[in-house]
Order: sequence, then structure tokens, then C-alpha cells
Amino acid sequence: MIRFYLITVFCLLNVSLAFSKNKSVKNKNFEEIINKYKINKNSLGILIKSDTKTYFSLNENKLFIPASITKIATSLSVLRNIPQGYRFKTQLLSEAKIADSTLKGSLFLKGGGDPSFVSENMWFLVNAFTRNEIKKIEGDIIVDDSLFDNLRFDPSRQKERVDRAYDAPVGAMSFNWNSVNIFVKPTQKGQPAKITIDPENDVVEVTGKIMTGTKTEMSADRVDKDGKFIIRIQGTISENENEKPIFVNISEPDIWSGENLKQFLKQRGIEIKGKIKSGKTPSSAKVLAESEGPAIEKILADMNKFSNNYVAEMLTKNLQALKTSPATLASGMKIIEQDLQAIGLKTTDFEIENPSGLTRKNKFSAQAMWKVLDSIQNDFRIMPEFMVSLPISGIDGTLKKRMTKSNAKGFVRAKTGFLTGVVSLAGYVIDSSDQRIVPFVFIFNGSEDEAKVRQMFDELCEEILN
Repeated sequence: MIRFYLITVFCLLNVSLAFSKNKSVKNKNFEEIINKYKINKNSLGILIKSDTKTYFSLNENKLFIPASITKIATSLSVLRNIPQGYRFKTQLLSEAKIADSTLKGSLFLKGGGDPSFVSENMWFLVNAFTRNEIKKIEGDIIVDDSLFDNLRFDPSRQKERVDRAYDAPVGAMSFNWNSVNIFVKPTQKGQPAKITIDPENDVVEVTGKIMTGTKTEMSADRVDKDGKFIIRIQGTISENENEKPIFVNISEPDIWSGENLKQFLKQRGIEIKGKIKSGKTPSSAKVLAESEGPAIEKILADMNKFSNNYVAEMLTKNLQALKTSPATLASGMKIIEQDLQAIGLKTTDFEIENPSGLTRKNKFSAQAMWKVLDSIQNDFRIMPEFMVSLPISGIDGTLKKRMTKSNAKGFVRAKTGFLTGVVSLAGYVIDSSDQRIVPFVFIFNGSEDEAKVRQMFDELCEEILN
């Protein structure tokens, strides 16, 4: 796998060198670009620097709120502490006997901290379970997520809870990013739209309706009542619109996972007599089925390409879970802090409380974040995997719609960040004139138009490339 990543990165470099033959060398005009956009310079932290050359710097030692480029620091620790090719396991176990196609007791669903455990994995797990030729489970489905603590929403996140997928809870046994998909499909104008729940289960109930009209304005919120996750929807969807999803998180990962396991078992004709409960797997229980997630490199790409906060927290708890359990986010954060100090950062260079950046308590200087990028770039063990995990300008991830019509399309690999009043971008770009990969960090904390700041950052990338 590492060979594939190396080939990808080196091909990127070779293509960029070929690209440079068609470009004339010119002076870099970073100051002019910043002046053109009239952004308050005190609100900017910028460092553009290779190993041998500083292209531009501005307030590089000042601490700023970094938002989701925090995931660069998280990536450093994940790649240094979780073995290459590592796969998280989710298991079905029982200590009960099997007689007459009946499991004479409870079935345990044991979470292994897999942030990528989704419907396809559940299908595989249940399919493997059917080979035990069990048609009835007389006991309960007991969900074991004891690998992590039971703190679902760490206080290091922003204080206000929202029911969107980016603020999903965390649990060692989690399913479908702990969110439910509500698909809305228009019908005829003036008629209710068609609503589909994915995955279908007994614990989610949708109330309200969305009408088919001339414009799309939809909303949804979740209320937990009587053991159900009630999703209240309202609004309109244009009759010319394609089917659109609404993603809503759930509050109890263990119960959510168990209910979906029950539904998948029922689809395979397996009857469950008991209830969904939380508990711990007995040491005497035997494995009846097992599902392995994708390699850690793929999960890291899911985190960085789409800036997935839930994955960031799951991986951070796993940093500690590889050593002891139940793992806490705080213990995982200590490992990240230690790794940052190991590359030469001082405690005055950064403050980090949450691995995803979904907080205003994190602080980084542009210089500190640049050191993380530089350290990764110069570490052969982790550089290829990290490069591949980053969004590519105009191609995919959170950069898919940026720099699409400029010469920077496909030549910037960087992590984006956004909170209200915070815009950030950090990663690598090719300097075609000097034929080198240049790490860069752009951070904005201020009140100016955020769209204008993003446009300025994109133009700065283009200027490096020229």
C-alpha cells in the first residue's frame, strides 16, 4: 500500500515539474494580493516556507484559532502511533449454547472503536453470523462499547450542541457515523415529497412533511422521546431538484448500533426475543462473527478529505485504547500534545483541547502548524499516507469546488478549516519555478467576509504555483 502512495505523491511532483516548463518565472506578489482584498493584517497568520526559502510570513508567531486544520496535528499522531494497515474489528459473541437453530441466550455486539463501521460492514457482519445457522435469539442484544468511556460529547467541543452530522456523538460501538440519512425526493408541485429513512429501523421516527414547490428550503431537528429518535422535518423542495439528503445525528451510539443490528438480523430471517441493552461481554464469550474495517490510511482520508469531526475524536480515543481502556479523549489528547512537543514545538506555540478543531479553545501559530507540515513531509514513514489523505484543489473533498478554473487545480493538497469568524487553509503546493513542494499555513480570525478570505487564500496558492 505504501508503494502506491509513494507513486501517487512522486507522480504529483513529476507532473508539476512538467507543468513548470510551460510557466515563466516571476516574483511572488503575496503582499499585493493581501492588500487587494483589504483584509485586516492583524487578523491573519501566514507562513509560506520551504526547507530553504521563506516566501512570505505575516504574524507567524501569533496564536490564532485554527478550526479544522487542527486535524493536521491529529493526523501526525494517528500515523505515528497506529500501525500501518491497522484495521479495527467489530464482533458478535455469545457464551450461550446453540440448539435447534436457536441461540439459548444473549448476543453481544462488541465495538472495537471503528469510526468507519457503516451499513456495508453491518451487512458483512450479519452475513458471517448467518453461517452459524441461527434462526432465533432467545436473549437480548447487548451492546458493548466499553473500549471507550461513555462521554459522548466531550466538553472540549463548542458548547452549543446541534443535531447535525458534524456534531455526532462518539462511542466505541458506533454505526453510520452515528447519524441517520433522511432522503427527500420531490413529487408533483403542491404535493408532499417522498421521504425515505436510511437505514430503516424501529428507533427512528419522522414527523412533519416537506412539500414539493418552486424552491428548496428544508430543515430537520431531533427530539428523543420514549426510546425513539424523532426527526421533525419541514420546508419545501423544488420540483426540479434531485433527491436531497438531510443528515441528523443521534444521541446514543450503543442503542443506535444495537437497533440497526436487530433490523439487519430480521432482514435475514433471524428472530430476536429480547431487547437492546448496554453491557460488557463476558470473558468466556466466543466469537460468532467478525468484521474488519478498512485500513487506517483509508479512515484518515475520510477524516481529512471531508473534515469529519466524529472520525477525529474516534481516532483520538483509539490512540489511548491501543494501550489501555476505557479510553478517554483527554488521554488521547495528551498523546497528541506529546507528539507535537517531540517535533520541537513549545507549549507556548499551541493550545489544543479538541482533535477536530470544533472549538474556539484550540490555538496555533502559523509557525507551529508549519512545523507539523514540515515534520510530516520529512518523515518517510508517514508522508505518503498523509499527502493522499488531503483534499485536492478542484478535485475532491472540501477543496472540490475551489480553484477549479485556475492553474492551481490539482496542484494544491491542503486541509481546510472553518468556524464563524475563522477561515484556515494549510498544506502543500508546488512552486513550479523552483521545482519544490512548499508547505504553507493561512489562518484568519476576524469579522471580514469569509468568502472573500477563502478567495484570497486560493489566490495566494496560485501565486506560489506561478
